[in-house]
Parts: sequence; C-alpha cells; structure tokens
Amino acid sequence: MLIDLHTHSRVSDGTESPRALMRSAAQAGVDVVALTDHDQTAGWAEAAEAAEDYGVGFVPGMEISCKTSTGISVHLLSYLHDPKDPGLLAEVDRARDSRVLRARRMVELLGEDFPISWELVQEHTADGATMGRPHIADALVAAGVVSTRTEAFESVLTPRSRYYVGHFAIEPAHAVRLVRAAGGVPVFAHPVASARGRVVGHEVFEEMIAAGLMGLEIEHRDNPEHGRHMLRRIAAEHGLIATGSSDYHGAGKPNRLGENSTSVEALGLILAAGTGSAPVGVDIR
Repeated sequence: MLIDLHTHSRVSDGTESPRALMRSAAQAGVDVVALTDHDQTAGWAEAAEAAEDYGVGFVPGMEISCKTSTGISVHLLSYLHDPKDPGLLAEVDRARDSRVLRARRMVELLGEDFPISWELVQEHTADGATMGRPHIADALVAAGVVSTRTEAFESVLTPRSRYYVGHFAIEPAHAVRLVRAAGGVPVFAHPVASARGRVVGHEVFEEMIAAGLMGLEIEHRDNPEHGRHMLRRIAAEHGLIATGSSDYHGAGKPNRLGENSTSVEALGLILAAGTGSAPVGVDIR
C-alpha cells in the first residue's frame, strides 16, 4: 500500500485543485493521501469527495507554520484534528493573516527593483488560498524575473535577501498542544531540512515531545541521510510515529507523489490516535 501523508493544493501553495490532486494521486498509484495545505482546511470537503470518486483513501490534515523564539521556522503536520476547534483555529487564522501582510510588504520591496505588483501576485493565487512566498515566486516567473519557483527561492525570496519579511507563526510546542487539544495527531514535518535554512536543536525536539508530539516525518527528500539516522534514533527513544511523504506541490516543485511513503503500521497508529475528524475510504485491514 502506497501512503503519502504530505501534499498541497491550490488552497495553499500547490498548483492543483484538491480534486485534481486526488486524481493525480490515483494516477500515481497512491492508495492513501493526506491533504495538508498550509494553515488551511478549506480543501478538505472537495478532496474527500474526489477521493471517493477516484478510489483513493483520504486523510484530512494541515501544515501549521511555527517559529521558535530564536526565529527558526518549524512546520508541524496535523492529522485528523477538528477544523473548527476554537483554540487552534484562532492561532492558525492569525498566522494566515500575518502571511498576507508579510506578502504585501515583500511585494512592495520587490516592486522597487522588479516589474512585479500585488495585482500580479493575486492573479497567481487561488481565491481564499493561504498567501505565501510561492505565489510571489509564480508572479516573478510570469514577469520574467526568474525561470522557476526554485530559482526565486534561491535568490530574491531567500531569508537572506533584502526583500525578505518575516511573519507571525505559532511557537512549536504550543502548536503541538493545540493540535492535541483539537483531537489531532501532530507530526514534525521535515525536521532536519537544513537546505531550507536553519534547523532546530535537540532542546526544541524535547519541548515538542514533552508537549505531546506524536511523530516525525523522516523519509522526506529534504532530510539528509545523516539527519534521517538521527530522527530514527529519536523516534525509537521516544516511541514516536515515523512517517514519510512527498510534500507534493504539483508543478510548483520537483517533488513527485509517492516518492517517499508511510508504512501501513504508522498510518494505523495515526488513525487510532486522531479523534477530531475522520478519514475517508481508508481501509488498512
């Protein structure tokens, strides 16, 4: 069984609608897929309906933007939480609103040197989508400033760029507690993806585990092999669920559906622990 628990649609920064994403998963031979848009659950209903149509198991999820007190970005995957839980919803809404303000300021700065405008960025953002740097990257590609999203992130959109602006994000351990309170299963996404920027030290892992962290996304293209060894050791020491996934964004990134996967046993543990929402068409018996 091929299980991919980390994908994105146009509801955040992917390039496919939730329905198209489920179709792509079926075509790629994926048996179970989780939709984990950034700070958004608006794609769940469409994805669930499409998953039934295409014969794919669907796990509702979300990727939460977090940040440590030292400014290091952390992403937390949440599976099967209650999308209407007031505590989690309030913090996620705050983070999403902050992303919009941050994007506007970055576009203002970029507009001083490049032919890019807020209107152009909006043209590359689906209605209601969580605004992020990928949408700015798409606008830069359309304006001929860069050739690809990847080139944009490696140049003008890198945190080291003068155009970069930070945004509010939830403290990681607090996010873990919110997810657990909402009946969800919190899993640390690509924890050692050092090519993306600074990664956290053991003290943050310990804080998140003490707060109720339940899993680590280990098999991910951005986790270097030596980092995966460390993550497997941490998972074994603390009884954490080990997952793997593609982090698929459609045409926005080279990641391919099912390129890394989660075991049936790990999925079973997630399904048993999540109480805030229900999977659709998932049978692992």
